[in-house]
Amino acid sequence: MPTLLLVRHGRSTANTAGILAGWTPGVDLDDTGRTQAAGLAARLADIPLVQAVSSPLERCRQTLQPLLDARPELDPPAVDERLGECHYGEWTGRPLSELAGEPLWRTVQDHAAAAAFPGGESLRELSHRTVTAVREWNDKIAAEHGPDSVWIACSHGDVIKAVIADALGLHLDHFQRISVEPCSVTAIRYTPLRPFVLRVGDTGSLASLAPRPDAPAAGGDAVVGGDTGAS
Repeated sequence: MPTLLLVRHGRSTANTAGILAGWTPGVDLDDTGRTQAAGLAARLADIPLVQAVSSPLERCRQTLQPLLDARPELDPPAVDERLGECHYGEWTGRPLSELAGEPLWRTVQDHAAAAAFPGGESLRELSHRTVTAVREWNDKIAAEHGPDSVWIACSHGDVIKAVIADALGLHLDHFQRISVEPCSVTAIRYTPLRPFVLRVGDTGSLASLAPRPDAPAAGGDAVVGGDTGAS
């Protein structure tokens, strides 16, 4: 099955302001975020990509744009609302420092599977829609481009953490243990037996993720003792 490169959008104006943006329109990358997005293309220079998918929100599409400019062979990204930010409902647009005083905050932190945002969605619903989207895209890309293909999707922090938790077999209550920085790349290779989490929140070089003919675990078996890595 294909390898997914899951990118969190670059730093946004809401990130620097400490605001929970959610689906608020007009939230763009800040200067640092634009620099991070420009660097993403170079970090992925050695990785062949067959498909780009994006959350519909501006900050994700802005993050992918420099990569698309450098890869004219890539079609414009497919936009999938299921990879959009969590619907935070009445929490949307409020300062994080203020939200930390809400009774629901502790549930979100300690028992995410029970957390539902007033007027929005639950974290269980977020997990279901995002994991479903990723696995459906994997099937589609495998059918169209083959099992060794690599695709990229740009999304949001809680979305990515939910997908990682699913790939690791973690209960959703533990997804707050995962950290993904702005413009970081998480790499997950899906196989018929299990996903392999290759990177989590990586902000450095990604060259070793390029497909190689001697890649282990093509059939889903883990290498006992650990694989040899790229030569």
